Amino acid sequence: MRSIRLPYVGAAVVMGIAGYLLTARTGLDAQQSAPASIGANDIGGSVSSSKGPEAGVWVIAETTDLPTRYIKEVVTDDRGRYLIPDLPKANYTIWARGYGLVDSPKAQAEPGKQVDLKPTVAPDAKAAAHYYPGNYWYAMLNVPGKDEFPGTGPDGNGIPTNLKSQAQYLDRIKTDGCEACHQLGNEYTRTIPAMFKDLDPAQAWVRRVQSGQAGGQMAGELSRLGPKRAPEMFADWTTRIKDGELPSSAPPRPQGIERNVVITQWDWADPKAYLHDEISTDKRNPTVNAYGLIYGSPEESRDYLPVLDPVHNTIDQLKVPYRDPDTPGEGKPLQPSPFWGDEAIWDTHTTVHNPMFDASGRLWFTARIRAAADPAFCKAGSSVPSAQLTPVERSGRQLEVYDPATKQISMIDTCFGTHHLLFAEDGSNILWTSSGGGGGVVGWLNTKMWDKTHDAAQSQGWTALVLDTNSNGKRDDYVQGEQDVATAANGESLGTSSAVNTKTDPTKDTRLNAGFYGIGVTKDGLLWGTVLGFPGGIVRLNPGSHPPETALAEYYEVPWNDPKAPVWGYSPRGMDVDGNGVVWVALASGHIGSFDRRKCKGPLNGPTATGQQCPEGWTLYETPGPKFKNVTLSGSNDTHYYIWVDQFDTLGLGKNTPIVTGNSSDSLVALVNGKFVIMRVPYPMGFFAKGMDGRIDDPKAGWKGRGVFTTWGTRAPFHSETGKGTMPKVVHFQIRSNPLAH
Repeated sequence: MRSIRLPYVGAAVVMGIAGYLLTARTGLDAQQSAPASIGANDIGGSVSSSKGPEAGVWVIAETTDLPTRYIKEVVTDDRGRYLIPDLPKANYTIWARGYGLVDSPKAQAEPGKQVDLKPTVAPDAKAAAHYYPGNYWYAMLNVPGKDEFPGTGPDGNGIPTNLKSQAQYLDRIKTDGCEACHQLGNEYTRTIPAMFKDLDPAQAWVRRVQSGQAGGQMAGELSRLGPKRAPEMFADWTTRIKDGELPSSAPPRPQGIERNVVITQWDWADPKAYLHDEISTDKRNPTVNAYGLIYGSPEESRDYLPVLDPVHNTIDQLKVPYRDPDTPGEGKPLQPSPFWGDEAIWDTHTTVHNPMFDASGRLWFTARIRAAADPAFCKAGSSVPSAQLTPVERSGRQLEVYDPATKQISMIDTCFGTHHLLFAEDGSNILWTSSGGGGGVVGWLNTKMWDKTHDAAQSQGWTALVLDTNSNGKRDDYVQGEQDVATAANGESLGTSSAVNTKTDPTKDTRLNAGFYGIGVTKDGLLWGTVLGFPGGIVRLNPGSHPPETALAEYYEVPWNDPKAPVWGYSPRGMDVDGNGVVWVALASGHIGSFDRRKCKGPLNGPTATGQQCPEGWTLYETPGPKFKNVTLSGSNDTHYYIWVDQFDTLGLGKNTPIVTGNSSDSLVALVNGKFVIMRVPYPMGFFAKGMDGRIDDPKAGWKGRGVFTTWGTRAPFHSETGKGTMPKVVHFQIRSNPLAH
């Protein structure tokens, strides 16, 4: 069995976190000699197997007695004791799950009861591996070796010639390809459905990826890896698993502070929908909307926002309108699926992507309200300043705003495409948007102006990303790059290999061949965004005193093949900025990356500042987990879609804690003082988050008054262990002072 270097062991993480965690350790020690005290709203007890008390094991309580399905999960302490606090009055099914075990028999209990659980020691490695996260199984994929790159095409090794390195290939089978929408390695994806059992294994893979409404996109991704070589690779993987091969390593059980995690889940939306994001508060002030409703975005699946009341455990739907009858909608499945046949389970026109609260509790979100062709005020000949500088012909999404006080939704036409959005901390409440990676511009809405005039043309602006190549400190005529970024149907970028036009002119400025995917806004009003592709990078946009005329950009590539950088990585996707202006990115290479511009030594503008001018600004942290077969590059095989920085300590791990989504490891992963804290969701296996935010409901209530919300966001919730009928879920993470705290 191949060993894996774990990120920390037990108390090391506790000793490494000052203040809050020191208190947590003291509380834990005080509880060790006392039995768990079970309150009227708690269920508690012990977990033991034939080997004795089982530490670091999850205990799961689930009920359907409430208006929506409710699940709560905790972890046992080092003596195998547990306490599930603050359960609504209901009848619960309760059981224990842990690595090295087979689930305990399910018991029935009400709050106030003691329930002792008896899981079985796994009789063999196969029974134990059944509960491993998807990335441990996906690591068995026999990825082409480094010596097979660059690819030599269909007449050579079957790898496309545009894939120049193994790292580029890994990016396509992870964050920017296969795992952008769902997890690989869970039980459903590591086996072949019965519907395709009569096909050759490689042909079974060709056919299975054509299933359902995303079949065209999935088939395209497989082809981009090599139309013959890639199906053979995936077929080899599932065949070896069918023949009994198992993961070469096992995940660790929760340790230290990880045993203090309390996870609550609620069903919402519907079994045919999927969820991309949620929002619970204003990201600039986590006390906004305290104890209020949670809203989600079902993107390609539905024309509504799912709504959760986490206090009363009820769900609802907010219908999202679109303006024009010719607004595009979803089509039919490419091929029938094993779950839904040829039923078109998605019916959206609006493809709502990213919601955001403002300071007054209004909900802003990206939505498609019309067909792609822009109105005249966006194009050449318009009097709008942005259109005069950078006319825009098409946009894939626009904006909408919902006022809970009036129950009214307003639609706002934008010239620029919208994807992610964030408010600046300024007097005009500027709402910045990313485009999803394509489009070549970054747009914003002056919401103060919009509230005053309801004039979309007057209230918006956008800018190209222009580098100060001639180093005169101002924006001048620039070399125009072709926007050759490939885009998906919703306007989201599929990536590009180069963001900087190679034909620069030292006497002029240079336009970046890029748009933003993830975005972050600093407290002083500077905008940062990620550029998809390989190796990809980040852009700093300074709007200047009078944007768009004064807006200037700087580009910083992720360190790759750079002898000046101690660790190499690639392909950022989600990003955020902490309270000190440090940028944090989720990297497809299996890292969390940070970039601190204050560390840069060389010129940040000029003819040589095309991305590699500040390797010293980057720090890359390899995330926990195994590697793929044949891969020795730095980085785990975990897929990381987005990252959020907990600036206000809403979770209890400290201010400015970066938290990344572990999309193939059923987890959120926090980086605390250089050490990782893994917050795993053990049921239903397949947890797949795409965004998160933290809210403080009551600053005087300790851990109970705060926490991080996310949503279970895979495009195929029916791939989870609970199968067809599984509802998407809101997930609330909290960290208490010790594993037995009420």
